[in-house]
Amino acid sequence: MNSRLTLTIGGVLLVAATVAGCGGKGMGSNYSPTSPTPTSTTPPATPANVTITIVGMNGSNSYSPNPGTAKVGQTVAWRNADSTPHTATADAGGFNTGNIAAGATSSPITMTAAGSFPYHCTIHGFAMAGTLTVTQ
Repeated sequence: MNSRLTLTIGGVLLVAATVAGCGGKGMGSNYSPTSPTPTSTTPPATPANVTITIVGMNGSNSYSPNPGTAKVGQTVAWRNADSTPHTATADAGGFNTGNIAAGATSSPITMTAAGSFPYHCTIHGFAMAGTLTVTQ
């Protein structure tokens, strides 16, 4: 056998082995892109009681609603509707979402004390400001 024919047969065998190793989902199989996707065994995250939307770098209009309101024991999350990362960080400490990517939502934060909590974006400083009012 010449070396060119040997390489061609070897290549065909490699492709056949690859398709077989992928569960036969190659050309000519019954696989369809609309086949159901297996569901995750991880339970979905519990949604927050209150969600505040980050709308962009607009001073006191950066977060909506502003002021946001919650009750002690409720959870609050921030959803970033802007195209750049932001945070929601209490001015005097108490909560910090960490960086929230564009289109993402922060993890819910449980409010443990009543009061008025001014906050800002640590990435953009006080050019983005909000207040969270927590009641009993």
